Amino acid sequence: MNEYHPPKVWQPSTNGGKFASINRPVAGATHQKSLPIGAHPLQLYSLGTPNGIKVTILLEELLALGFSEAEYDAWLVDIGQGDQFGSGFVELNPNSKIPALLDRSEPAQPQRVFESGAILLYLAEKFQCFLGQSPKQRTEILSWLFWQMGSAPFVGGGFGHFYVYAPEKFEYPINRYAMETKRQLDVLDQLLASRPYIAGTEYSIADMAIWPWYGALALGQLYSSVENNAAEFLDVQSYTHLQRWAKQLNERPAIQRGRLVNRNSEDGSTLPERHSADDFKSLGF
Repeated sequence: MNEYHPPKVWQPSTNGGKFASINRPVAGATHQKSLPIGAHPLQLYSLGTPNGIKVTILLEELLALGFSEAEYDAWLVDIGQGDQFGSGFVELNPNSKIPALLDRSEPAQPQRVFESGAILLYLAEKFQCFLGQSPKQRTEILSWLFWQMGSAPFVGGGFGHFYVYAPEKFEYPINRYAMETKRQLDVLDQLLASRPYIAGTEYSIADMAIWPWYGALALGQLYSSVENNAAEFLDVQSYTHLQRWAKQLNERPAIQRGRLVNRNSEDGSTLPERHSADDFKSLGF
């Protein structure tokens, strides 16, 4: 293997792997494309990745509690096709990352919200739910919410990228990010040995933020395929308390619904778009 020597001034490589066609070193729109608007005040533009699933889980949990104002339209943003660089999406999120939310509850003053953690916090505050009953509880919830936002890039952009998506397999980056991912799994496993949920005795947006990444990873739903088996590689079964929590949340109907939204499947078992609760009926809900 030839050693890489960085040039004095970086230049893009032609060997960018799976996402080479959409990765670029500059921001802004690449094309004009307006975003669709549905019937509900809440308009979500997203993709069924872990970051997108966080938000659809919360919206489905709010609807399950009877908050009719949480009804939403969810529109698919195909990042593989560069939809995130359309002018309408960039207007909602200048960083061109999913998810992005537009709250049109006040039509004269619509509110944009981007970054998945910010959207969770915005909705939890809007509906006064899943954010704790006291300042102490709220602080613990927010601490773990921000832990997830700061930690998961090591799992997705680090471990997941080099283990699954990189055009070539290299030992050093895979070992580096596998070690950090396992450390994070152990953080959660030790935490959940003494409490039922991430922030204590109550289910919260901290659980909703962390489950699509670490719960899905513990259950073999993330970075596992015929070619790659991250669950086996990381020995996720050894984290018994994390396993208990992941399986417990996996049984929640709102999580089961939320993880189906803004995903394409050839067999019709997911919802590329979601506009009402009736959309789930064909999927057995």
